[in-house]
Amino acid sequence: MLKERYMRDAVPVRLGNLASNLAHISSFARTARQPDAIYRLIDESRFFIEWTAGQMDADKASQLVDVQIDLCRWYWSWPCVAADRAETTRLSALARAWSDQVLELSGLLDADDAQAQVRP
Repeated sequence: MLKERYMRDAVPVRLGNLASNLAHISSFARTARQPDAIYRLIDESRFFIEWTAGQMDADKASQLVDVQIDLCRWYWSWPCVAADRAETTRLSALARAWSDQVLELSGLLDADDAQAQVRP
């Protein structure tokens, strides 16, 4: 169900959604609140990348895959990370950088391109 909803949007919009997820991870990790929500967002973001990267050019897709690899590391080490304030702070900074990177990749920051990409 999630995949079907996510895949209905154009790639730039999907990337915008991924950037939003990453920004939420950053925010939650910075405040060290809602560790279960962070874990779910990391997992969901991994899938968003999997579902989208194949529909992008190789250079942009490889940038997303690099983020996905890092997200997988955080996902699999989450019990230790969640208990370590220094690690959640590091995750917060990385997730913010990833969010900015993905938003840039989306093209949604360019107002003219964004209008054309969002319209059906």
